[in-house]
Amino acid sequence: LDADNPAHPDKQKESWEALRKGINGIINKVNVSNIKSIVPELFQENLIRGRGLFARAIMKAQMASPGFTHIYASLIAIVNTKLPENGELILKRVIFGFKRAYKRRDKITATALSKFIAHLVNHQVAHELLALQLLTVLLEEPTDDSVEIAVNFVKEIGQLLEELSPQGLHAIFERFRGILHEGDIDKRVQYTIEGLFAIRKSGFKDYPAIPKELDLVERDQQITFEIGLDDEIEKEEMLDIFRVDPHFAENESLWEQIRSEVLGSGSDAGSEADDEREDAGSEAGSEEGGVAEDSQAVVVPGQKVVDLTEQDLVNLRRTIYLTIMSCVSFEECCHKLVKMRIPDGYESEMCNMFVECCSNERSYLRYYGLMGQRFCMMHRKYQATFDEVFGSQYATIHRLETNKLRNVAKFFAHVLSTDALPWTCLQHVKLNELDTTSSSRIFIKILIQDLAETLGLATLKERFSDQYMQDVFAGLFPRDSARNTRFAINFFTSIGLGGLTDGLREHLKNAPKLLAAQMQAQLLEQQKQQKADEDESSSSSSSSSSSSDSSDSSDSDSDSSSSSSSSSDSDSSSSSSSSSSSSSSSSSSSASTPP
Repeated sequence: LDADNPAHPDKQKESWEALRKGINGIINKVNVSNIKSIVPELFQENLIRGRGLFARAIMKAQMASPGFTHIYASLIAIVNTKLPENGELILKRVIFGFKRAYKRRDKITATALSKFIAHLVNHQVAHELLALQLLTVLLEEPTDDSVEIAVNFVKEIGQLLEELSPQGLHAIFERFRGILHEGDIDKRVQYTIEGLFAIRKSGFKDYPAIPKELDLVERDQQITFEIGLDDEIEKEEMLDIFRVDPHFAENESLWEQIRSEVLGSGSDAGSEADDEREDAGSEAGSEEGGVAEDSQAVVVPGQKVVDLTEQDLVNLRRTIYLTIMSCVSFEECCHKLVKMRIPDGYESEMCNMFVECCSNERSYLRYYGLMGQRFCMMHRKYQATFDEVFGSQYATIHRLETNKLRNVAKFFAHVLSTDALPWTCLQHVKLNELDTTSSSRIFIKILIQDLAETLGLATLKERFSDQYMQDVFAGLFPRDSARNTRFAINFFTSIGLGGLTDGLREHLKNAPKLLAAQMQAQLLEQQKQQKADEDESSSSSSSSSSSSDSSDSSDSDSDSSSSSSSSSDSDSSSSSSSSSSSSSSSSSSSASTPP
């Protein structure tokens, strides 16, 4: 064959890879709001040739995000009405996977696949007898895990069984009641069974069989497969592998006919045509700068379109989540996330996703801490982003359960202990009675204890005693008031880290002396200020009296001269009087002397 011929093996290989990527891309972006528009796009792919690829992709997506199981089941129900062999293959593989996971006691996989079976029964792709058979197997020899899986399964399928098989559902609940009376299972599992009875009493109001947005197939149009757990199941794994098709051109033309019949028979064709017309109108408007088809929206050339629905953000978050959950090692995950080329300004979405995924785990996984460490060491912008994430998580830590709170604290303890994240993020912590809650105190306790365990108490104390970082740690080791200082000392002592409070104890011991010195310094400052004010007032009064002294200077001079002349006259008179008195005294003395 010619190399350009579509039937050439190399061209068939290329079309196979394109088919695989197309199916994976469509399944990864399906959600409740866009499932109606996704279905015509899915039927554009060759679902007969890619039957195995479709089953593999949808099962992989469901395992990665069990919360979207009802969406994937609705998509399978729609495809099953047109191509029932696809629905049958997926149901067989789901049943086979559940049996293998249950045999291996893989609780996580078994729980996810049992949820998938429940929603396939809800959409009538599988018969309700399969659900009753599965519950019988789970409750025949009850264990903590099998009973917990059965409780979750009944929550998802209870509303349908109450409608189609009320006697079977009653028998299942009687078995649950017997398990409660036996008391051989854990207390926690017993509480889940009691919660299930309360849910049944409310008529499974919070667990609808099919949400209104996903009820897209009429019951009489659905094709139901009666496959049981005991049936021999062929997975048909060869459908997942590429093989050269000798009748490639004929099969492609046959698929074209089937696709035209499927898309041309219902409303899907109309919606697809509407989408094509809208795309054509938008392209014409952007090229010509004219008016669109509906003559209502004027497209300005060069105008930037802003998506206010945030659909791109939702898709980005979902892609990041699927990448995180599907990778085996943290190095593989970091490599894939870097290759995604996350736009500038969206780094916070990835960092928040790390913390949220870590918090939702049953116990802390070092996998998330290593990823955070790698990105912080990769670029400084991730350090700033994780600093903001730390502040926002600490501000809203009271909203988290204790298990989630512990995982978040251990995550940040890891990136801090490896020096991937600067310790300046601890400036968000204010350790006092007013600014903390019970949740925030638990968070600080787990964070500091994990740091002490990793670094050692001596190294941690040396870090907190760094003179250049005292402003950062001022909230964690408060010295602003004696009450806050005592609170911090008591807190660290109660968690077994009293050695970190030596500086606070010394400060509290010297606090009266420091307070007296501060008071004395304040008094001296006040006295200096008072003296300066008095000097200023005296200088102003002297300057005001200088003018009056200068005007009276001449009068004072004349008065002084007159006073001097009068004083001279008085001196002369006094001298004459003195002389006369002296003469008289002498004469009297001579007269008294005898001859």
